[in-house]
Amino acid sequence: MGRPEPTDHHSFAAESRQSASTWSGRPHDAAPPRTPESVDTPESVDADVTGAVVRTAQEVLAGRLAEAAVCDPSFSDELARRVVDFTLDGGKRMRPRLLWWGMRACGAAETTAALRLGVALELIQTCALIHDDVMDHSRLRRGKPAVHIGLAEGAGLSPDSEQGSAFGTSAAVLAGDLALVWADDTVAETVLSAVQRRRIGGLWRAMRTEMVAGQYLDLRGQAGGGSSEAHTLRTACLKSALYSVERPVAIGAALAEADERTTDALCSAGKYAGIAFQLRDDLLGVFGDPWVTGKPSGDDIREGKSTYLLAVARSRAEAAGDHAALAVLGRVVGNNELNEQDLADVRGILEVTGARAHVERKAERLREQAAHRLGEAVDVETGVGGRLLDLLRTVSGGRSPGSPATGTSHPHHNAGPATGFATVEGGRTR
Repeated sequence: MGRPEPTDHHSFAAESRQSASTWSGRPHDAAPPRTPESVDTPESVDADVTGAVVRTAQEVLAGRLAEAAVCDPSFSDELARRVVDFTLDGGKRMRPRLLWWGMRACGAAETTAALRLGVALELIQTCALIHDDVMDHSRLRRGKPAVHIGLAEGAGLSPDSEQGSAFGTSAAVLAGDLALVWADDTVAETVLSAVQRRRIGGLWRAMRTEMVAGQYLDLRGQAGGGSSEAHTLRTACLKSALYSVERPVAIGAALAEADERTTDALCSAGKYAGIAFQLRDDLLGVFGDPWVTGKPSGDDIREGKSTYLLAVARSRAEAAGDHAALAVLGRVVGNNELNEQDLADVRGILEVTGARAHVERKAERLREQAAHRLGEAVDVETGVGGRLLDLLRTVSGGRSPGSPATGTSHPHHNAGPATGFATVEGGRTR
């Protein structure tokens, strides 16, 4: 008997899967027609943002699939439909939620525009995840075969063969590109005021560039064999904090046409929460349970990722003259043949150098700063402001069970994953 499906820490993840399962995603199927009674209102979306986003995504993507089928049926069936299925199946829809509650906290209720922009965020996330798995040679995403693996297998090829690997990789690049095109088209076709379009257009352009810049810095750090703490934090800011949290919140504020002071405070809160998310994601990459994260534990170590966690461990080992620890890091990090003993050795170094405890404390301070900055802009004691605060707290996570609050060592097998944003995306920032 196989393992049970990982339990979601938040009910809205299950809601997302249930909503997605109501539509087959076939090109000839249309999304369920909206009746006057089923049209989303601000109040109905407040009660279930995930469901509203998925319903809107079904409608938008049904149109995209119809357009793809006009180009070529096999393209629509084999590639475009895979992009649709990936977008609808899985994820906590956190970026659309951040957009929605950012807008609502600023006192607005632009329902249709917010939901469509939320779908655009989901599509650009699809692009990022597909490309990320190609670059990282990851075989799993959300507990299932990554898109490049599925495309190779769908073509009757072994993903481990030269032909299958080349086909799957190339086709996945195209799938990610298609998701990005659809994301841009969705933004372009959303009805906005002139002020909204100017502000959101600037945020959207910046976010796309920042996302690519963060991924490049990540790759550059791997190629260079390690990065400084400052470099890894800059990468985290670009790759996660801005793209995953701050920009979605800022788009919500722009939809509400919020003033500069409010927007700045919301953006700061989003940035702090986003960096905290990335730091906890670094921890998940080493200490997370694969049955919860959907990704093999140790992938960051195996791939030689230049994470803040590893940068802290290196700098502390250098300062202490711990040549044995540095030798282990040099031998193991970036080793494709990483085994369980190697991973245990790295976990031990992260514990004894105090790197794990330091990253936990830093993430917690950032989480507190996010809440403070948000409270300066909106009333977090009332409904909508409180919902945004809860969401930022979920994003920034909490200390993992069994994780160190100080520099003391804890057995790595007691370390559970931090709950929140990262777990559904497979313990990856993208």
